[in-house]
Amino acid sequence: MEKLAGKTVLITGASSGIGLATARLFQAEGARVAITGRDPENLARAREVLGNEALVLQSDAGSLEAIDAALAQVQARFGKLDVLFLNAGVSVALPLEHVSEARFDEVMDVNIKGAFFTLQKALPLLATPASVIMTTSITNRMGSPHFSVYAASKAALRSLVQSLALELVGRGVRVNAISPGPIETPIYERVGLPAAMVQGIKGEIARKSPSGRFGTPEEVAKVALFLACEDSAYLVGEEIVVDGGMSLL
Repeated sequence: MEKLAGKTVLITGASSGIGLATARLFQAEGARVAITGRDPENLARAREVLGNEALVLQSDAGSLEAIDAALAQVQARFGKLDVLFLNAGVSVALPLEHVSEARFDEVMDVNIKGAFFTLQKALPLLATPASVIMTTSITNRMGSPHFSVYAASKAALRSLVQSLALELVGRGVRVNAISPGPIETPIYERVGLPAAMVQGIKGEIARKSPSGRFGTPEEVAKVALFLACEDSAYLVGEEIVVDGGMSLL
């Protein structure tokens, strides 16, 4: 039986990685899917993967105007939302003394402000019941040198999940989070470090992991499916860690 049959889903930051893997799984489980992303080339590839039935939107997750425009298109196409997966995120690897105000604002705009206002603006579209999922990170509980701004944004998002879960549960909206650890996604290539350094960092992370490897986007997508469907109907304000044991070290 399809777990999301007849459901409508919006996934932000879904032109690659965890978001795209989740969109594919949700489609396979019967959902009508809308996704957003910023990169035109990645969006074109995502459109090929998801087919014409998916609504693929170019949208900046940190821009309120872009959020309004994307939600208007979702409403025009689908009318309502049963699942909102706030997955869009950016990361910057910089030591404290090199973080500019512009880079700080970019991370905060996408990772926390964008998530907050997307949920706020999507409220009129959310069905009863509905599931909201936010992507946090194990960096919200672990120290991570050179990723202080990213980690702080994800800690703020974790706090937001707890507060909004209590605020919205009475309306039939469940809010929960997925906290990924090292997952094989393009985000590592986008942090602004040389390719050789990125490969070295990834190798060291894999060696430290109790599981001895990176996770896959598909493994995270299965957790998102659990949170999206009725299997998790009594789960409210929780954060499920998907990290191969990394945060236990």
